[in-house]
Amino acid sequence: MLYAGIAWSADGYQVEVVDADGARALPPTHWGADRVPELTRWLTGEERHPQGPCAVALESTNGLVDGVFTAAGLEVYRADPWHLGDRPDFGSVPALALAELARTGRDALAPLTAEGGGQTGRDDDYHDGIRRSAPVEAQLTEAGRWFRHGPRDRPEIALTFDDGPDPVHTRQVLDILARYDVVATFFCVGLHVRALPDEVRRIVDAGHGLGNHTWSHPFLPDLTARQFRLQLDRTSEAFDRAVGRVPAVFRPPYGSRTPETLAELLPSGPALALWDVDSWDWARQGPEKITSTVLDHTRPGSLILMHDGGGDRRQSVQALPAIIEGLLARDLAFVHADTLAGLPETL
Repeated sequence: MLYAGIAWSADGYQVEVVDADGARALPPTHWGADRVPELTRWLTGEERHPQGPCAVALESTNGLVDGVFTAAGLEVYRADPWHLGDRPDFGSVPALALAELARTGRDALAPLTAEGGGQTGRDDDYHDGIRRSAPVEAQLTEAGRWFRHGPRDRPEIALTFDDGPDPVHTRQVLDILARYDVVATFFCVGLHVRALPDEVRRIVDAGHGLGNHTWSHPFLPDLTARQFRLQLDRTSEAFDRAVGRVPAVFRPPYGSRTPETLAELLPSGPALALWDVDSWDWARQGPEKITSTVLDHTRPGSLILMHDGGGDRRQSVQALPAIIEGLLARDLAFVHADTLAGLPETL
């Protein structure tokens, strides 16, 4: 069996693969964020000399590829801070260290599934962070910069897509939105914005809104305030380079947060946009279930969470026409997330 470590950096992913004895089985490789489908095929043996299945280790600060890898049938494990030594403020520990963890420490790592996602096994930390964040959230709410939904007395809703842009699924989503002449908001990750600026321009040119979703989709309780600020600022810079604007809204990966990270949104910064309708499309329960979940829970003012990146999003695409038709039948108007909250479109 082979063991792979995947590290993220400012410009993509570094990959190291070792064998059962800890020796390098393949030369180190680098992959841009636009080549994740190719990297997945390479790890599964479709595009490399097959030497046995791969077990893959990622950091908890890398939430962009686990969904793609698990959907392809790879064994994927998450390394948390207590498994790792010091890591840079922006980037992972070396890929070789992660490969060695996959080889020798899998029993201590969290095995990830498509259903559980990258947060698997961290529920206590997740809820503790939310509990401790209440005072900062109150400050953001008072300043009009924290929202889960919009006004309930107007027939408006916001459809949102996380984790893109994706070279395949984002275009499919955009085609469907254009067919029905409705708008959405795309909460993009910086690594993909940097790698796929044309896709971001395509989103903007079609009249849709943008949101900041961090650089590498980390579990925020594992970041220091400085590390979080770098994730936020680097993503804003990537947006500015791609489309000449910086989004006014931010969505934390998994909805995770801590008072230390949220404090970085004060006294100025993007508004924090959560959601009140989770489609659960990331769990891949089938297009019909995704559709019914959205239609059963949406009401005026709803902020709907879906995904166009970060995994196999075919079911999300398949569900989208029925979702849009069902919401239009209720005479609900589709608006940008920032419009729903009464915010300016950009900072």
